[in-house]
Amino acid sequence: MTNKQHIIDRFISYVKIDTQSDPNSNSTPSTKKQWDLANKLVDELKAIGMQEVTIDEHAYVMATLPANVPHTVPVIGFVSHFDTTPDFSGTNVNPQIIEDYDGKDIVLNEEKDIVLSSEYFEDLQQYKGQTIITTDGTTLLGADDKAGITEIMTAMEYLIDNPEIPHGKIRVCFTPDEEIGRGAHKFDVEKFGAEWAYTMDGSQIGELEYENFNAAQAVVRIEGKSVHPGYAKDRMINSMYIAQDFINSLPRLETPEHTEDRQGFFHLSSIKGDVEETVLEYIIRDHDRTHFEARKKMMKDLGNDICAQYERDCVQIEIKDQYFNMREKVEPVMYIVDLAQEAMEAVDVKPIIKPIRGGTDGAQLSFMGLPCPNIFAGGHNFHGKYEYVPVESMQKAAEVIMKLAELTAKKYE
Repeated sequence: MTNKQHIIDRFISYVKIDTQSDPNSNSTPSTKKQWDLANKLVDELKAIGMQEVTIDEHAYVMATLPANVPHTVPVIGFVSHFDTTPDFSGTNVNPQIIEDYDGKDIVLNEEKDIVLSSEYFEDLQQYKGQTIITTDGTTLLGADDKAGITEIMTAMEYLIDNPEIPHGKIRVCFTPDEEIGRGAHKFDVEKFGAEWAYTMDGSQIGELEYENFNAAQAVVRIEGKSVHPGYAKDRMINSMYIAQDFINSLPRLETPEHTEDRQGFFHLSSIKGDVEETVLEYIIRDHDRTHFEARKKMMKDLGNDICAQYERDCVQIEIKDQYFNMREKVEPVMYIVDLAQEAMEAVDVKPIIKPIRGGTDGAQLSFMGLPCPNIFAGGHNFHGKYEYVPVESMQKAAEVIMKLAELTAKKYE
């Protein structure tokens, strides 16, 4: 059993380091401060006895736990990211530890009257009696994905300290910039050298995911014609009104706030405009590849229809694919999901197998030749001040990693 206080101390040492990524930066990592934690992880990996510890020019940290069995076992990997989202402050994170949680509301910040409501956030109820780590209400926590790093590091340390547990060669990698969609962009799959891997980046205890959205980004530029409003009759073309027509012509209920499970959507994430030009930014999501392609076509067809209506080329649409559903790459090797499910059940965790309504480094890595399902890291309410993580969930995630290593070694005896 992993040491509870050791996990708490390790996790807090990570979240206190600001590693927020920046989508407006072209460098990798996108912020210099990500190096602070990356370098700390290198030192820690060496200190616990990991081998082949490396960090490259883009701050990708890799390390090896050598096999301790005589027979050949496929190399497996575990991956987590150390950046935190740009959506909410990660500066001066001040974690609060609530021991023996009583199931009631948790006051995060009395002065600002910020409360983690057990009624609103119903998942809290399942952790009654456990130790909960929360924010102080002014920042995010960073369990996404410093919980994952904590679990991988803890599992590797435990396996090193307990060599009687059989395992093959294990590779670990900690990456930058996942939160801005670039976590796998400079990941050297060949150097990593694993046959398959798992991202420790899911949410509540038990989550096991091997399918995610197909994703694209669309930028819609609408051109108007600005004329003095006093002399505008039959001359002015207001791009904002055309934008309004475009927005209202897409299916109104196929948006994030009206969809769930495997239902796809169009999400209008930004509007900037004036009479002369309006720019709409969308993300397009769908688990089904055929429906995904149909959504992109629908958007382009709508642009063409509006151009025809105004008898001018007034709508330009640029659509870029971001990532695809990893399911098509994982299904041919479903035994890697079965192993994860078996590992969870072996340590008394009930698997919750469901599609990810989002993306993961695992999706991109799967299409880069490294099949990579996603396993829970234990946190809740990511990307905001209500984020929290039960310590017992991190303990269980570390145990799942260790059991996966053991089961893989035994499977190939």
